[in-house]
Amino acid sequence: MAVGAHRATPPRRRDARRSWELLVAAAHEVFTEQGLEAPLDVIARRAGVGNATLYRHFPTRAALIDAVFHGLLTDTMTAGEQARSASDAWAGLNAYLQVVFTTLAADRGTNDLMTTRLDGVDSLEAVHAHNHETVELLLRRGRDEGTVRADATVEDVLFGLAALGRAVPALTTATTPEAWRRPLALFLAGLRPSPTSPPLPDPALSPAQLGDVLQELGPHRTSRGTGS
Repeated sequence: MAVGAHRATPPRRRDARRSWELLVAAAHEVFTEQGLEAPLDVIARRAGVGNATLYRHFPTRAALIDAVFHGLLTDTMTAGEQARSASDAWAGLNAYLQVVFTTLAADRGTNDLMTTRLDGVDSLEAVHAHNHETVELLLRRGRDEGTVRADATVEDVLFGLAALGRAVPALTTATTPEAWRRPLALFLAGLRPSPTSPPLPDPALSPAQLGDVLQELGPHRTSRGTGS
């Protein structure tokens, strides 16, 4: 599994390592406040280094994002593994999504990262693939156990979760930090089978269409430049 360790690992020289650490810490703060589209020159100033130093360590925005969020993405995959091992698929899906949405509500950078698709972030590609596998497995088991409606696809669920997740920062800013729990509960209720529920309209999203949608939801800045 590729997780971008070549970008997430700091350099060995003490002065270079210190600059790397300052940039990662500053980027985490700025991304938390402003999201992943935050200007990179703002991050360099907050770290107390020049733009040239930033680009020497992180030639692209994707490389910086990978270094900042590498550990968090690994934790999300661990939660997915725990959900897969749950004896009850519905309980596992609920527990997993509670972890995911708690993470989405933590800061804007994390939300941007996990609800969209960004090119070049190796650890993000890994977590998206793992998330897809986790949801797919739990839905399949849930259908077999009679706890998930038969016509809900993994693309249906991932699209709904991404759309709801994108709204979490606005929802929690305008209301309370855990306001996402109510719409998530409503979304999950829609996945339950019911004899009175009409079938879902066709067509469902294809995997490629879901990828395109997530791309459109995400940040669209270029990967370099002082304002990028």
